[in-house]
Amino acid sequence: MRDVHRAISGWLALLGVTAEIDAAGNLRALYEAGGSAAPRLLIGSHLDTVPNAGAYDGILGVLLAIALIKGLAGRRLPYAIEIVGFSEEEGVRFGVPFIGSRALTGRLDAKLLDKRDARGFSVRDAIVEFGLNPHEVAEAHVSNDTFGYVEFHIEQGPVLDTLELPLAVVDAIAGQSRMEVTFIGRANHAGTTPMNLRFDAMAGAAEWIAAVEREAKGTSGLVATVGSVHTQPGATNVVAREARLSLDVRHRDDGVRKQAVQNLTQRAEKIAAMRGLSVSSVAHLDQAAVTMDPVLSDHIEQAIRKSGIKAHRMVSGAGHDAMVLAEKVPAGMIFLRTPGGISHDPAESVAVEDVEKAIECGLNLLDQLSASPSVETRTRRV
Repeated sequence: MRDVHRAISGWLALLGVTAEIDAAGNLRALYEAGGSAAPRLLIGSHLDTVPNAGAYDGILGVLLAIALIKGLAGRRLPYAIEIVGFSEEEGVRFGVPFIGSRALTGRLDAKLLDKRDARGFSVRDAIVEFGLNPHEVAEAHVSNDTFGYVEFHIEQGPVLDTLELPLAVVDAIAGQSRMEVTFIGRANHAGTTPMNLRFDAMAGAAEWIAAVEREAKGTSGLVATVGSVHTQPGATNVVAREARLSLDVRHRDDGVRKQAVQNLTQRAEKIAAMRGLSVSSVAHLDQAAVTMDPVLSDHIEQAIRKSGIKAHRMVSGAGHDAMVLAEKVPAGMIFLRTPGGISHDPAESVAVEDVEKAIECGLNLLDQLSASPSVETRTRRV
């Protein structure tokens, strides 16, 4: 991360912009406005990614922000632009996402600072180890003169590739439920226990996994995934005593999502009862859906059209820093096509011509916001 900060700071210095690192490890850089006491627009994304990742998730949004500053060629706007490269969005090390963006909204509290990684190091320890002061985290809070946040990000899915479109307006980010569901049966010898006398936790889990898929396919816009299954004792010749499964459910409508979770919980209970098993569930995440700011979204749609592209609006199934910033400031997102829909993998890619269109769209957006009468008044929301 030090190398990343050093590289980005060097590119910004060539544009006459100085970068700083706040107490949460976020890179912050301010391109001054044409006048004094001007409001500011945040543009950014995250610098971290997942293990065995691709080259564009997160960081492309930061580089596009720099490209927009370069595209202004020294021209000053009636508002300042603050570039933000968030330090930790994925939650890989500490199991909690959005640490960097939470600092900007005042949600990097003592409980989160005390969260520990697999080696026993806390977030607080990591901040100190990096040479920063956790007592200064409150100073990372988004400035009161901020009127909006814009994030460019690869889609990380196949929709735009299927539609053969380079860009889209993200008008909502889906809510998420994450749970752990455990079926408990009775372990027994696989060769000597007749099928009708088994209490097979894995068989119950398999029936429920199929029910999860049916629920998602039968509900418009719903996605549901069982991505992890652990069995005990986990031997090939033993009927499983325990099957522990993850469940991830997402939808733009929180009511639909929560109803689906309730349906699946009840279905697990019925399957367990019919098979002589017991079942329990633990909720790990209940993240509300977030609607992007309608005014910013309209401006983004107009900017896309001005770039000669058919405007398309869509929901993000993945979480982004924009959903955290939206708690404090109006937020908008622009998706870039992900060829093949491949992300979180070294095969992740982006088309150069799509990046060119994103820069064109971004410059159109900056000019539109310069002429918008709402820029000055929207800072009151912070």
